Amino acid sequence: MNTIIEPFRIKSVDPIRMSEPEERRRHLQQAEFNLFRIPAEHVIIDLLTDSGTGAMSSAQWAGMMEGDESYAGAKSYYRFHTAVENLTGIPNILPTHQGRASERLLVEALIGSGDAGRGLVVPNNAHFDTTRANIEHCNAQAIDLLTEAGLQPTLEAPFKGNMDTVALKKLLNDRAADVPFVMMTVTCNSNGGQPVSLENLRAVRAICDKYGKPLILDAARFAENSWLIRQREPGQGDRSPSAITRDMFDLCDGATISAKKDGIVNIGGVLLLRDDEMFQRASNLLILTEGFVTYGGLAGRDLEAMAIGFTEALREDYLRYRLRSVEYLGEKLLDGGVSIMQPPGGHAVYIDAEAFCSHIPREHFPGQALVCALYEHGGIRACEIGSVMLGDHAVMELVRLAIPRRTYTQSHIDYVIEVVLDLQERRKLIPGMQIIEQAPALRHFTARFAPV
Repeated sequence: MNTIIEPFRIKSVDPIRMSEPEERRRHLQQAEFNLFRIPAEHVIIDLLTDSGTGAMSSAQWAGMMEGDESYAGAKSYYRFHTAVENLTGIPNILPTHQGRASERLLVEALIGSGDAGRGLVVPNNAHFDTTRANIEHCNAQAIDLLTEAGLQPTLEAPFKGNMDTVALKKLLNDRAADVPFVMMTVTCNSNGGQPVSLENLRAVRAICDKYGKPLILDAARFAENSWLIRQREPGQGDRSPSAITRDMFDLCDGATISAKKDGIVNIGGVLLLRDDEMFQRASNLLILTEGFVTYGGLAGRDLEAMAIGFTEALREDYLRYRLRSVEYLGEKLLDGGVSIMQPPGGHAVYIDAEAFCSHIPREHFPGQALVCALYEHGGIRACEIGSVMLGDHAVMELVRLAIPRRTYTQSHIDYVIEVVLDLQERRKLIPGMQIIEQAPALRHFTARFAPV
């Protein structure tokens, strides 16, 4: 059959409160045009992020009832540990409350705190916001080495998340002593959820081996990356997502995982480090700020949900539906003449806001202007990934429509398509934005804006 249906039945529903444009205009003004500041009850379709916003399965909810809330050595921790080790093959595992906690522990364990990172550089295919912020918090420099294809929204290429290996070799040849580790983000969130190929990971691994550098994965979306490898990389089409995932983890020395993505939970994260000394250092830091090493700031029930979610995320019927849903949204927008990052990635469709709002110059933040217009016009909350979020590091001005896992049906996605295409007809009326107040780091979460 050609129709890809949701591989689940709906057992519980969460009502959506409908609203009219005039009401949404008031909410925008009260939030000073920052979608993060709008109460969720006033949002019709929430595509701000896919992080922790998905629906858990009946098996996960049942597992939560078995959560062991013992402070140390809970049964839930051992079930979690077994699931993650089976998934990754890495035995040194720390639970954390979410991905950015894993990033903080990683950076402090491998670089240090305070000014420890001054003069150091961390290359990545493309750092996402919290990864970059944690690296820069210790005064190291986060450098993006994305392949040239990944910087061209309309170019059709299978692995636009790949790292530029020539640039990595040059960086390590020139400044090897200044590089504490190399990172790879799979899928690459900053440029449209674009996947990284096994071929590219192996090439980066070989370069790291030559220069004696650890390779760390930001593996929040490991399952989606594995499915896109299966679909797009020669020789991988008959392999299971689990086997491909193990190949990815076998190539790294450690990983940070936000389980709020491909763990399909509402809270939780993981830090993995093969090196025993680095792992002990991270464990000591975790105890200092997060909790004991067998719970990491989480309840036992959260560990249970993660253990089950990491297994469910690699089921072929789920991944086929998940990736096809995103692809469907991208195809319909392209058919309607909307410029997006092509081909659609794993977890979201990214609209090229600079093309959509061609009348708005970069200094007036076309991405922020578009997310405000989407909310006012149709009650859709999306996320700017451009000059507001990434500042001078922004190469493109994008708006991410992130699809929560197992949450919305095709009719919801059809509504999103209708809103975007209708707004495109009146896009010249969208005003630019200016920042009137901002924080020194991660400004997109709390900044205040006004229309130009």
